[in-house]
Parts: sequence; C-alpha cells; structure tokens
Amino acid sequence: MSSVVHTAQSVGNPALNIGIFALFVAVTLGIVIKVASGKKTAAEYYTGGAAFSGRQNGIAIAGDYLSAASFLGIAGAIALQGYDGFLYSIGFLVAWLVALLLVAELMRNTGRFTMADVLSFRLRQRPVRIAAATSALAVSFFYLLAQMAGAGGLVSLLLGLDGRVAQYIVIAVVGVVMIGYVMIGGMKGTTWVQMIKAVLLIAATFIITVWTLGKFGFDFSTLLQAAVDRSPEGSKMLDPGLRYGKNGTTKLDFISLGLALVLGTAGLPHVLIRFYTVPTSKQARKSVEWAIWLIGGFYLLTLVVGYGAAALVGPERIKAAPGAANSAAPLLAYELGGSPLLGIISGIAFATILAVVAGLTITTSATFAHDIYNQVIRRGEATPGEEVRVARMAALVGGVVAIVGGILAYGQNIAFLVALAFAVAASANLPTILYSLFWKRFNTRGALWSIYGGLGSTLILILFSPVVSGKPADPKTGLSTSMITNPAIDFHWFPLDNPGIVSIPLAFFLGWLGSVTSKEYNAAKYAEMEVRSLTGAGAHNQALEH
Repeated sequence: MSSVVHTAQSVGNPALNIGIFALFVAVTLGIVIKVASGKKTAAEYYTGGAAFSGRQNGIAIAGDYLSAASFLGIAGAIALQGYDGFLYSIGFLVAWLVALLLVAELMRNTGRFTMADVLSFRLRQRPVRIAAATSALAVSFFYLLAQMAGAGGLVSLLLGLDGRVAQYIVIAVVGVVMIGYVMIGGMKGTTWVQMIKAVLLIAATFIITVWTLGKFGFDFSTLLQAAVDRSPEGSKMLDPGLRYGKNGTTKLDFISLGLALVLGTAGLPHVLIRFYTVPTSKQARKSVEWAIWLIGGFYLLTLVVGYGAAALVGPERIKAAPGAANSAAPLLAYELGGSPLLGIISGIAFATILAVVAGLTITTSATFAHDIYNQVIRRGEATPGEEVRVARMAALVGGVVAIVGGILAYGQNIAFLVALAFAVAASANLPTILYSLFWKRFNTRGALWSIYGGLGSTLILILFSPVVSGKPADPKTGLSTSMITNPAIDFHWFPLDNPGIVSIPLAFFLGWLGSVTSKEYNAAKYAEMEVRSLTGAGAHNQALEH
C-alpha cells in the first residue's frame, strides 16, 4: 500500500509534469499575443470580431465546457459508483439539446454581446441590466471559485506538492496566467486557448480509452466484468441506484440535480457569450452541433476511462489516493504509460483549468464593462475604447478576487459550488431568457421577480441544505461532506443537496406572476425582437453599432 500512496503523491515525475505545463503556457501565450495584435474595439474584445466559424466555435465551446471536473470528476464517479456516475455525463450532454433548440440561434440573432443585452431588449434598461448582470456575475463567481479552489488540490495531486502554501501558490499561478490570457488576447485569444485545450483533452482521453480497451482485447464486456470483479460493490456497478437509490430523498435529489444540470447549461453566461463569436445564426447553430458531437464523444470516452480505472487501478487504491475519486484518471494513466503519459495528463489538466477560468473571466469582465459601466453608470455614453479599458481592469480585479476566493475556498465542497452555479443559472437566467424570447406579455416586473426570485431562493435553500451543515461524518474516513464539519452546528431544514426542483419552477412562477400583475409591456418592441430573433434581420448592423 505504501507504494500505491507514494505513486499517487509523487505522480511519477513532477519535473516532467511542470515542464509540460510550462511548454503549454509558453506556446499558448505566444499564440494569444500573435492573434491579439492590432487595436481592439469592443466587438473584438467581447466576441473576437465574430470572425470564428461554427466549427472553430464548437471546438472552443467544448474547451470551455469540459472542465477538469468533467475529466477527473466524472471518471472518478464512474470508477466508484458505476452507472450512477455516468448519469452526470448524460445530464451534461442532454443539456446541450436545450441550448441548441431554444437558445443558441435566437440569442445570436439579437446581435448582442451579453445575456443582459437580450433580456433588456424590450424591457426597461437599467433595472433589468442590473438584475441580469448580478445574476451573471453570481453564476460566474461560483463557477470560477470552484475552478480556482479545485486547482490547488488537483495540481498538487498531479505535481506531488505538499502543504497549503504550495497549493496557494498554484492557485495564484493559475490566476496570473489566466489574467494574462484575457487582458492580452480578449475573446480571440481566449477562444484559441480553448480550442487548443479541447483538442488536447479529447485526444489524450481517446488515447487512454484505446489503451485501456487494448488491455482487454478491445472487448468492452470483458472490461466491465473486470471492473465488477475488482469492485467491492460487485454487479451493482452496472445497475442504477448505487448512489441515488438508497432512499426517496436521494432519488429526489438526483431529479433536482438533473434539472439543474440539464436546464442550467443554457443559462451559463460564459456559454451564452460564445454564441456571439460567429458571424451568422447558421454558424451559431453549427457551433452547437459541433459542441454536441465533441462533448458527447468525450463523455462516452469517460465511460471507458471510469470503468477502466475500476478494473486496472481498483476502488481501494483510488479512495486511498490524495483527491480520492479525482485521482482515478491520473492513476489509470500512470498504470498504463508510467510517468510520460501521466506528464501529458498533468499538462492537459493545467490547460483545462486555464481555459475554463479564462472563459469565465472574459465573461465577467464583459458583463461589468458593457452592462454595468457603459449601460448603467454611463447610460450608454462610453466609447468602445473606454469599454475595453474598463473590461481589462475588470479582468485584472476579477482575477485577483478569484485568486483570493480560491484560496479562501480551498478545501471546501467544490461540488457544492459547481452545483450552485448550475442551479442559479437554471433558476435565475433560463426562465427570464425563455420568457423574453417567447412570451409577448412578459415585462420588466416579471423579469425582476424571476431573476431575483430565482437567485434568492437558490442561495437561501443552499444555505439551509445539508451541503452547508447537517451531514454526519463518513464512518470510513471520519470526514463530513458538509461545508461546516462541526456536528454541533446544524441549521439545515431543506433536505436536498441541490435546490433545482424547487427554485426552477418558483422562478418560472414568479416571472409569470410579476408579468400578469403589471400592465406595462411593449408589444411593438416584442414584435421587433421576435422578427430579429427568428430571422436575424438587423442583427449584424446592430452589432456593429456597438
């Protein structure tokens, strides 16, 4: 067992891992500097001049969406929980059908930069922009916090770093490099980083998949049987219910989590902003199609990686390693190819964190500069140059906040932060987006009630849920999965980990109630928005005006 733990801690050759990471940073920074040459208008900074093709944007979306949690977290969940772990992959993939059918093309056709542009198109500008920007910043902050906090533990696992100081340094390095990407390259540079990362991550996962299947004669059934034989859960690894079938609460919790995952993706600000980086609505639709194929293919690969880790590494070794479930894929890579393959995985893990964090940072900086500074504070009078300067300053400040927040949140329940981001997006953003696009009677009061009601109810229910207090310690590890680990402090009364099953319908109801109790709505403006969203007429000229 000591050799196993040592392998997990040192992770092969940390010097090789650091070298690969340094090479990736050097190459991508060079690309960012090259593509970012020339003066930046607001359109260049926010959308890369809408110059990317549907295929390029689809690859970038995959790079933005496939975070380290997708690679390490889902693979580990499958390795330990079997079928129930794969349900995360299904939820994340199905979510893109909502984005494709209801959001992507229509939002691109409005010709705007941010989610607040769409929501305020036919409503009162200032209150709706403030509400939409608040929601967008909340989602981005929690998502960003999860990535930054996870960076310390993840990279420490891959590089063999010990001690909190070293992990804090890793968080700071990730933040500094991310700030450089965004401030230098804007959306164009960030998009290229995401494309490179997507290709590397999918290629590396494909190699591990083929290598793993080769160990079992390319017979998936044999691989599954080996996983069943090595797991203490036995054949339950192939059946639903290992994690979410213990009682009625866990089943209801899975439904709630599934609603948040499936509906939250179409409301994530860093995903929505990517629809504006293509020149036409057709390319926006094509970019989502590319993203679906790439993301779907990747999640199928995680099925082999997860069960492969269960078969070749074993659940006991995975649980004993630093990072527990998150160590499944790295340990499998070490089992297959030793230090060289693990070094490649380490570099790609770095790339994954950087690409996702850069996408979140460009979104928060655009939201602050365009929606809050220009439209609310300056009432639309700021010049494009001023917007870009403020956006860069916002990226710098946001990066510092992310670094500090990541350090403060290190060691906390990262799954809670990610789930919170999806729950807020599904509750506060998506109902308002759908009402704005499809309901003529929708008005400012409905938008404000929907956004603030969805945001507030999500935060309150999470605060009083078991993820904050109330979960007993695991008898095997002695650890609690609640944020507050002191069993004497228990103030939870909401029984579910994720509030989506309550907060999402509540936000839809509040949007309807607010609208029908107010007579203020602009039918002519809705007609204009409907024509624009369905046909794209005027979208290009309107985008150029900004």
